[in-house]
Amino acid sequence: MKKRGLAGLLSLSMAAGLLGAAVSPVTVLADDVEEITWMFWDDLEATEDLTSKGYKEVLDRFNAEYEGKYHVTAITTNLEEYPSKLNALVTAGETPDVYICNPGPNMDVYVNAGAAADLTDILENQEADWYASFTDGIFERLTYDGKIMAVPTCFQAACVYYNTEMFADAGVEVPTTYDELLAVCQTLQDAGYTPISCSAGTAWCLSMIAGYLCDRQGVDLPSIAAHEANWTDENCIAAGEKLKELSQYFQPTAAGDSNDQATANFYNGEAAMLVQGSWAIAQINGNNPDFESKCGVFQFPGIEGANDPNRMIVKTDNLLMSSTTEHQDACIALMKMFTDETAQKYMAEIAGKFPIIKDLEIDYDVAPAQLRYVVDIMATATGNFGFYNESLASVEAGSVFDAAMVDIFLGNMTSEEAFQTVQNFYEENVWTEE
Repeated sequence: MKKRGLAGLLSLSMAAGLLGAAVSPVTVLADDVEEITWMFWDDLEATEDLTSKGYKEVLDRFNAEYEGKYHVTAITTNLEEYPSKLNALVTAGETPDVYICNPGPNMDVYVNAGAAADLTDILENQEADWYASFTDGIFERLTYDGKIMAVPTCFQAACVYYNTEMFADAGVEVPTTYDELLAVCQTLQDAGYTPISCSAGTAWCLSMIAGYLCDRQGVDLPSIAAHEANWTDENCIAAGEKLKELSQYFQPTAAGDSNDQATANFYNGEAAMLVQGSWAIAQINGNNPDFESKCGVFQFPGIEGANDPNRMIVKTDNLLMSSTTEHQDACIALMKMFTDETAQKYMAEIAGKFPIIKDLEIDYDVAPAQLRYVVDIMATATGNFGFYNESLASVEAGSVFDAAMVDIFLGNMTSEEAFQTVQNFYEENVWTEE
């Protein structure tokens, strides 16, 4: 597989982009206080997202507990611009001391560029008790050549959220198969409802649905990575055709709507369903608390006669430490606070995300109702896989896949043509080093 460093992903113009990143108000500190920076993809001062509010609580708690010793300042931007602005800072030699990152090829970029510190010795030896507190297997996708390069903050699964009142009014039940999903969409539409809110403007939202359809059709990413299967195989083509078929039930503005707009369409009662990760619980409940009581959850349906319908898209949010930080102890103290019992109980009981530490008692009577639904779904899961744009050979491969799915949705390409573009990319950039 061809690896590409950070420089291959940037143009000089991106350096200007970092000027748009917001930095928390400057605090005058004593000369002996160690100042560190933490970069995140939301405005901590203006957000209604409950996860982001929880992260701000961690920063405030850190600054209070370590007053006179350490201080952290947040660098924030929006989700869509986050990668380019982080890349610009790294390229400029101003890598934040701690920064958040998705797993897979997104993290590969910083590991391969030497911008992330190796945390193995810290976790396994210096902070062994901390390391032992994590859920078994949680570091699997964060380990490179035996080296642990990141620490997770939470664990999430992608599901289908639905408006129980709309379903009841239309007289439909939760679908368990793709054909049932189509029938439910048609009945909802006939009843005057927009069946599904989806963002094609934020391409990974659309490709998350495509990823589920690919998996349900039996597409096996390890086989494709090993070139034992092709993107032009019939199961891929069938998945693309189903994506086009399902997209007729999206809101009319789906092509331009962002992730935030598509999610808002759902919690504002403008659509009956939303396919999103469990991170959406914090966004839904934070922006419209009254919606929680009518927000149900079900797993993405299977395709009759095809692959295991109980496989789930899952991911972690992760913290990387700069390889060039001069304040390692302060960074580790901050990362530990993101994963302590206080922060993890908040993530579960307020934000509705899975904790990543063992032996944490969660009060489901106070936690978001949607979390209980997701927990029940995960209890029957038979396997998991990552977002396609976080699971392919590189960031570029993920972007090519995302763009191809948008082209299918827009009608710019047939499924065959779209997957041929992904196939071409792999033949030219991935399988050349077999």
